[in-house]
Amino acid sequence: MMTNWLPDLSRGSGPVYLRLADSIETAIASGALAAGSKLPPQRNLAYDIGVTIGTIGRAYALVHERGLVAGEVGRGTYVLDRVAATLNNQPDPLTVALGGTRAIDAPANKIRFDTTAAPDLGQGKIIGRVLAEIGEQKLSEISSYSRVFPQNWYEAGRQWLARNDWMPKTENIVPTLGAHAAAISVIAAVSSPGDKIVFENLSYTQVSRSARILGRRTITVDSDDDGVLPDDFERLCLQQHPKLAFLMPTAHNPTLATMPLERRARIAEIAKRHGVWLIEDDLYGGMTGDETPLLASLAPDRTFLISGLSKAVAAGVRGGWVACPPHFAQRIKVTHKMITGGLPFILAEACARLVESGEAHAIRRASVEELSVRERLARQQFQGFDFTSHPHVPFLWLKLPDPWLSGTFKNAAYRDGVLIDDEDEFRAARSDKVYHRVRVGFSSPKNSEDLAAGLMILRRLLESGGAGYDGEI
Repeated sequence: MMTNWLPDLSRGSGPVYLRLADSIETAIASGALAAGSKLPPQRNLAYDIGVTIGTIGRAYALVHERGLVAGEVGRGTYVLDRVAATLNNQPDPLTVALGGTRAIDAPANKIRFDTTAAPDLGQGKIIGRVLAEIGEQKLSEISSYSRVFPQNWYEAGRQWLARNDWMPKTENIVPTLGAHAAAISVIAAVSSPGDKIVFENLSYTQVSRSARILGRRTITVDSDDDGVLPDDFERLCLQQHPKLAFLMPTAHNPTLATMPLERRARIAEIAKRHGVWLIEDDLYGGMTGDETPLLASLAPDRTFLISGLSKAVAAGVRGGWVACPPHFAQRIKVTHKMITGGLPFILAEACARLVESGEAHAIRRASVEELSVRERLARQQFQGFDFTSHPHVPFLWLKLPDPWLSGTFKNAAYRDGVLIDDEDEFRAARSDKVYHRVRVGFSSPKNSEDLAAGLMILRRLLESGGAGYDGEI
């Protein structure tokens, strides 16, 4: 159903594309653009309201990211029916647009290969003991707000972030509610709405989606098997003038690429020359034993190094830290409080004690040993297929044989009782690139029997050639 709707851009302020996106959202909410309505072709609308087609494209992309419309090549852009989705027990399009499929509660009867949290090795007992000790010793602190951070919170972060003969200064550390909160706090603190943030084509999209919610604009840089391509990064810096880049140089999620030293040095030099801040996500890097110098050691004046306990120790304690360039720690600390509401004393103190006592390091060593066993099992099960893995990292990046498509394989695995992540879960922005891959995380199954059963299901699907699995959930 084509619509003759035209937007009213006289209201509001800000860039035209943003006012247009808001006008579309208002029209959908009021019913002026009903579910199923086709938005005007971009070229036609650009002519009617006197703007460039690029402005229309940016507005349409924004309402697509908000989960309000769906675009189909050759057919146009249509308003989604969120009510019908709810009545048919389908995921709300807006929820999926904001948080991806991770935002949807997973059924309890599925084998979970869609998470990479630290394996359960009984560390809950250690954490419980630490929490009990804090409850006995710090009664007044845990019953109030954390207005003054104890020195041991900073020292623990300094120890946890230190790698390869590099250690940040204590005064540059900020304790956070995990690595994700650290990244979002940095983005909010050093950029403004409308600023462009660089992500790799495939990335940890919970950060890119959160950045868009904050009003930042996502642009993507090309990569190869060694990570970000410096020439393409420089092209973006010259043409797009980004404010910041979010990178995972060691054990990239989901490709597992590790950037060699020469390339890291070029990225650092380009960022310095163009005034671009860097976020270095080292969440998996600390588990690998990789000795390549950190970006933070190559460009300490513009790199924010983040990591936490979720992948190596325990995801539930929400512990993380960021090492900032000089003179930025207070700004990040305040922004983190504004973004998250504040750091709970009992969690931050527990994380600090786990690190300073050495127990977090011991749990990480045990996690790495367990993951090595699981990775070997996965390697055996997928023998003959194309995949990338690392013995210390809790996932592998699996290439699908023809005629499988990533989303179709994910749906088939779901029907057979296994949750995995398709490549769309990691797209930082809309892209025509197709990788024909899925990520298989193997840290969550409680025992080797569940792990083996899930891997066997995926193996059978790979060998089936997609027979009978050409629909959607």
